[in-house]
Amino acid sequence: MKKNILGLLLAGIIPFTAAQDRITGELFATRSEVLAQNGMVATSHPLATQIGLDVLKSGGNAIDAAIAANAALGLMEPTGCGIGGDLFAIIWDSKLQKLHGLNASGRSPASLSLDYFKENGMSKIPSHGPLPVSVPGAVDGWFELHSKFGSKPMTEILAPAIAYAENGFPLTELIAWYLNRTVPFFQSKGFPNIQETYIDQNGGKLPKEGEIYKNPYLANTYRLIAEKGRDAFYKGKIAKTIDAFFKEQGGFLSKKDLANHKSEWVEPVSVNYRGYDVWELPPNGQGMAALQMLQILDGFDFSNIPFGSAEHLHLFTEAKKLAFEDRAKYYADMDFYDVPVEELLNPDYADKRRAQIGDRAATYEAGQISAGETIYMTVADKSGTMISLIQSNYRGMGSGMAPPKLGFMLQDRGELFSLQPNQANTFEPNKRPFHTIIPAFVTKDGKPWVSFGVMGGDFQPMGHTQIVMNLVDFGMNLQEAGDAPRWDHSGGASPMGRVTENTGLIRIESGIPYSTVRGLMDKGHKVGYARGVFGGYQAIMWDGENGVYHGASESRKDGQAAGY
Repeated sequence: MKKNILGLLLAGIIPFTAAQDRITGELFATRSEVLAQNGMVATSHPLATQIGLDVLKSGGNAIDAAIAANAALGLMEPTGCGIGGDLFAIIWDSKLQKLHGLNASGRSPASLSLDYFKENGMSKIPSHGPLPVSVPGAVDGWFELHSKFGSKPMTEILAPAIAYAENGFPLTELIAWYLNRTVPFFQSKGFPNIQETYIDQNGGKLPKEGEIYKNPYLANTYRLIAEKGRDAFYKGKIAKTIDAFFKEQGGFLSKKDLANHKSEWVEPVSVNYRGYDVWELPPNGQGMAALQMLQILDGFDFSNIPFGSAEHLHLFTEAKKLAFEDRAKYYADMDFYDVPVEELLNPDYADKRRAQIGDRAATYEAGQISAGETIYMTVADKSGTMISLIQSNYRGMGSGMAPPKLGFMLQDRGELFSLQPNQANTFEPNKRPFHTIIPAFVTKDGKPWVSFGVMGGDFQPMGHTQIVMNLVDFGMNLQEAGDAPRWDHSGGASPMGRVTENTGLIRIESGIPYSTVRGLMDKGHKVGYARGVFGGYQAIMWDGENGVYHGASESRKDGQAAGY
């Protein structure tokens, strides 16, 4: 009897005492930074990281490696990305010593109108099916990157992903969980070609963790793109297959929409945070929300505010509410709406917004976007070129629209349009929707410092801000900055529509102490826990003094940073 009681006591104790005991660094760190001199790759899948590293070792540059790894991730993480989605990137050009931004997001179908939704009694665009599908921009993004910076031929770059698609690879724990959760959902909705795309190619069943997953259809699609170029996707056989499929499904995406697509090179925008220049891309993405948050928080002295304290989370949350109000009102496709970028990033405006923060939780205008699944990755090479790249299908696998025998699903990014008239993000034909996925970069004195991102829907600007503060305010190293406990504020004004509500909910990870929870409650905040809303982080830091790259990867996912 005593032995059983002791066993029960130990069973209760072990979950609280079995964490690693590190000799150095923060106690919450899961591992050390990865250090290397010649190149670094950080992705959310170890096999994709190794593909990128192989490309670097064989003489390819950061852009070659990034495209190769992204193609692999489209196969290995179909629950978060793929060539049916969009892409954004920030590149540090080591030759010109400057940053370039690429917006490779697609536009709405030309033949779909706001009136169509009104006539069919819709107050919002559906989350799945043919209606939320916008033009997939990722493939064109690859070729824009390759045309400007690439060195190896695309046949060589895409070869590793093609081989894995044909021969198979073992599913990781996290992706197996998502795949076995998401594919049955699409089957239950009766969407076509789900069985043939994800199940029939794998012996008639969905693989589980450690089992081999194949996608020969995607291998054929990749091979066609590698051999025939981007026009094979946007004007050739693939475009014709997509066009016919959407006609069958009562959708509007057409081969003309695909043929007219083009990516856009843009100038990144920045703010200075305590001597560090933090860079994001301008709208239609939400990167400026992170910059606005940092500008507001720059006015508080965090040398006297401990990490993870109630004061820290309170000030952060109030800054987020203010930034997200502007996000809802102003962020949209700048070809259709004159976003006041300079005014929103003006320090005087940040001073006015900061003055609105008090000691108590303020109300906000609510409306929330799905947390979403995405991939973020970053690569650096021996020449000093670095790329910060993010790519997604939105809502995990996307719309449920999988064209026959192509091996991928199309995104449902168009769901993020508003159907309310006369808003910045109101639906229009040939318009890019408000976008959640954002890459980031940090420079110091005009030199590269950190290429990073934190994927995850609404959380991304919050994640970016937390990482910058962890590095700059709290002195964490690159891995610690990602391992540190996170928090999220659910709600906040949304470009999909606005409804006045309450103070929202701060959702915390278990590493945030109860003293903080109690302190936040005292300030009028509601606090709770959540699972899977805290994003996925990858990062590379350049130590110019020693000529060394530091790499870090997300401990909450399956990823890996590796260098040589």
